[in-house]
Amino acid sequence: MKFKTGLGQDSHAFEANNKPLLLAGVDFHHEQGLRANSDGDVLLHALTNAISSLTGVNILGARADELCQQGVTDSKEYLKLALAELNNLEIQHVAISIECLVPKISPKIDQIKTSIAKLLNLKTSDVGVTATTGEGLTAFGQGKGIQVICIVSAIQA
Repeated sequence: MKFKTGLGQDSHAFEANNKPLLLAGVDFHHEQGLRANSDGDVLLHALTNAISSLTGVNILGARADELCQQGVTDSKEYLKLALAELNNLEIQHVAISIECLVPKISPKIDQIKTSIAKLLNLKTSDVGVTATTGEGLTAFGQGKGIQVICIVSAIQA
């Protein structure tokens, strides 16, 4: 058995728009959405990037842009494309770190974990989510947007 680790990161700035603020598909009912040509789900983008680093097949960028041009803006669809490239890799654990000042993440961590577990067919105990303001040292900790870093652990049979 071979172990592999994927690393993904994504960040988006806040923007006054009509988009809901989604993290792993969970609506945070925040007054601002995130600037993006998709739904701006920065968490699912970081997760998609982490899976892409496992498979070597980039989804965000050209492939996601093509879908956006066709009107497909749901980040879950991009994640599905990344998952389809896993072949004989099996995800075992996901670790996610969210950096932002607003919104407060802690009240919805269980919802985020449940959503990710369902999307990846994992137990919620195999999904770790942490949140930080980074002591206000970055634009994210100053309330200008959200950054997500994601690590995916997988085995290859």
